[in-house]
Amino acid sequence: MNRFTHRYDRLWCRIPLLAMILLGGALLAAPGRALACGNNNDVHWREIFADQGPMYDSNPEPAANSSVTLTLRVCYHDITSANIVYYDAATGATTWVPMSWSSTDPTGQFDYWQGTIGNVGSTELRYWFQINDGTATAWYNAAGVSSTEPATTNSDNFFIIPGFTTPDWMKNGVGYEIFVDRFYDGNPSNDILTDEYSYGGCETEQHTWTSGYTSVAANVSGCNSEVFFGGDLVGIQDKLSYIKQTLGANILYLTPIFASPTNHKYDTANYYEVDPAFGTDTDLENLISAIHSSGNGPEGYIILDGVFNHTGDTNCWFGKYTYWNETCNVVGAYQSQSSSYYDYYTFPSWPTEYSDFLGVCGTSNSGICSMPKLNYGSTGSPVREQIYASPSSVMQTYLKAPYGIDGWRLDSAQYIDANGNNGSDATNHQIMQQMRAAVTAINPNAEILGEYWGDASAWLDDGTEWDSAMNYNGFTNPVSEWICGVDESDNSNSIDTAQFATWMWDTRADLPWNVQEVMTNELGTQDTPRFATRCSWTNGWGTYLGLFMQFTYVGTPMIYYGDEYGMTGGADPENRHTFDWADATTANAGVALTQKLIGIRRQYAAMRTGSFIPLVPDITGDLYGTNGVYAFARVDQNHRLVVVLNNSSSSQTVEIPVWLAGDAAGSTVTDLISGTQYTVANSGGRGYVDVTVQGHYGAILEQ
Repeated sequence: MNRFTHRYDRLWCRIPLLAMILLGGALLAAPGRALACGNNNDVHWREIFADQGPMYDSNPEPAANSSVTLTLRVCYHDITSANIVYYDAATGATTWVPMSWSSTDPTGQFDYWQGTIGNVGSTELRYWFQINDGTATAWYNAAGVSSTEPATTNSDNFFIIPGFTTPDWMKNGVGYEIFVDRFYDGNPSNDILTDEYSYGGCETEQHTWTSGYTSVAANVSGCNSEVFFGGDLVGIQDKLSYIKQTLGANILYLTPIFASPTNHKYDTANYYEVDPAFGTDTDLENLISAIHSSGNGPEGYIILDGVFNHTGDTNCWFGKYTYWNETCNVVGAYQSQSSSYYDYYTFPSWPTEYSDFLGVCGTSNSGICSMPKLNYGSTGSPVREQIYASPSSVMQTYLKAPYGIDGWRLDSAQYIDANGNNGSDATNHQIMQQMRAAVTAINPNAEILGEYWGDASAWLDDGTEWDSAMNYNGFTNPVSEWICGVDESDNSNSIDTAQFATWMWDTRADLPWNVQEVMTNELGTQDTPRFATRCSWTNGWGTYLGLFMQFTYVGTPMIYYGDEYGMTGGADPENRHTFDWADATTANAGVALTQKLIGIRRQYAAMRTGSFIPLVPDITGDLYGTNGVYAFARVDQNHRLVVVLNNSSSSQTVEIPVWLAGDAAGSTVTDLISGTQYTVANSGGRGYVDVTVQGHYGAILEQ
């Protein structure tokens, strides 16, 4: 993308970087950008804003053939006309809708113009705005303002997708991811014992539960997947009060819980059985009921991890090995080409070569032989029926009573395919479309969360596949590079504040608004080194700033267990330490901050579903953002909240143009974190606040 854009200090409009030059330390604006508004044949860019938040889109999730009224903010008395331009790819038609002046905001700084698309039809539309001041014209889409009209196929044009909704409970909730074996041992009687069984040449090793155990190194057999600590479903239920009441999180995402010989369970032996070391089917039912209850904290929801790209080699369908407690009454594909499950897998040369996770076992291209890849074949194939299509399928079984889960996270979702292929093609998208249809037929409000580490828009941009994705690309990685100076895998790569602001803007523009609202924002996951370790700060500063970003940015916060108190750990398996229950109290500064930030998010709808208005990548006008300040507003009809983040090691007093959020000069704002009150200063009729923010910390100004 070539959309590197930048917000300046009070005198500058938002101007594409390529329209600027740096001469002798002075920034020169592109010609034609007036510093004062008015009907003078010059569209003033800086004040222009629209997104699909509640102030700017009357119907962000429209039903087919309904109407949508769109609002555009411009500088007071600055323009003479405006139009909505929308494109329907199904018909190839481009339609113009005239807009008219609607109102002036209470501060007198902005005008609002509106236009209505009377019938959105039933197919996806993409739209943008044309804005005129006499002979001057500007264009606006999700990438910002431009002097040239975007192409009809521009990926940054705003979305209208009739009939597509994402779950409101995801938009309004806070998630908590648990690696089950390491959270809490609620039932020691089901613990895996040392030498209880052998798998793949590894003997199991039991560790007596120790809170905060910081080494999960390989056992005496040289294997780490057979080291067990005893965490289970009863343990999670025992600690729900911490998750739901102390923290205030209400969405639990559990890494795989189904029968498997390993501690991570990404090699499923039986999708229809809870792993005995984690408990029983009844334990799962009880946990789900407790999560759903509102009697022990906020009403909750649960997402299970669906590992549907591959099984384990102990799965009876495959039959290379037998899981320690599994009795297979069928002949597996590895055992006979006459097996009824033979077509569940792909064998270039049976049985020595078979497609596995990311490769072909038995060849130089071998991936992980213990994870044979499922073959989804064509529509109606046995694997499709078994995983999602039939009423007794895995996905439908757990969505229905007696379980009633609320969503599925799809592990390695882009690789799901037929005949040993590794996905990301037409077959993968067809499978995802069918999967969505099967899931929403059971529960229209269920969440379908895809795992993808890059730009996931191919699965998210038309409303037919996933609801959202784990936001590695639009949150985890850029936040890590900005705050920690390394990427999510702990490789050195530091970005400055202007680059960070651009990255965040670009990745928002890629997605429909209701998808942005449910992208899961993780500081880390079971697949990354811990955030506190990546930041290399033992005093918690990295964790604190990360938490501010996590709970104020667009999307669904998803805490990886322990990140709230700064749990450390490197790459797998050291990112899976046991939870330190001594830190599960607000005496821990990170836990206290998490509780406060979640409380603010719950109190103010603007922080969950309000518009996102960028304010400053750097308040000094320095193109490269050397002072490390990033500020933005979350705004709806009822509240305006300005978030100021200081990614430097020392306290700073910074000037924030809160007038762009609609704060009036002379009014008062309160920092919800420190309690400090500020009067909005008047400069040229516009409001600014000088905010003091300590190093690697944040402020949230509410009016």
